[in-house]
Amino acid sequence: MPLTHPVSGDLGCKVVYYGPAASGKTTNLKHVYGRLDPAARGKLITPTDGPERTLFFDFLPVDMGVVHGVRTRFHLYTVPGQSPQRDSRRLVLRGVDGVVFVADSHPQRMAANRESLSDLEANLAELDLSIAEVPMVIQYNKRDLEGATPIDELQAQLNPGERKCFEAVAIDGTGVLESLTAISRHVIKALNRA
Repeated sequence: MPLTHPVSGDLGCKVVYYGPAASGKTTNLKHVYGRLDPAARGKLITPTDGPERTLFFDFLPVDMGVVHGVRTRFHLYTVPGQSPQRDSRRLVLRGVDGVVFVADSHPQRMAANRESLSDLEANLAELDLSIAEVPMVIQYNKRDLEGATPIDELQAQLNPGERKCFEAVAIDGTGVLESLTAISRHVIKALNRA
């Protein structure tokens, strides 16, 4: 649910990058941060850069301009992908307006992808949200890996509802801005329907 800033009147929409550990969620945000004009972005907060990557979240407010006379900002978060961090993931999802599910294309990561998607659905349900109703795009990251899982297999396993999907290599930015643009449009469209 978007929030209106009490002083500036800006509409704030929350987009959460969700997926298994080390799938490329933080790399996505770092690439977006590096590509944006400093005037259009806030400070990138990364609580840790150790082997667990992100313990809580990354936050990057992105100014998306004016929508129906109201300046709109997208607040981008990532969730920790590690299994013991389930409560943190649910906390970060509170107030979510859209999700970018970042799947790992490595063939040995399919079970982790499915588990993370199931975890997302369960966490949304605990927040009285349906995964079918939350705006979401799927990003198949690490497409540069030799022997990457074929897209049709990823689609069959992770995207039976045929949500918009993107092939990506977050480390070099391939597909990153396209994923962000698509979820931003999806969120704005959903807000216009509400």
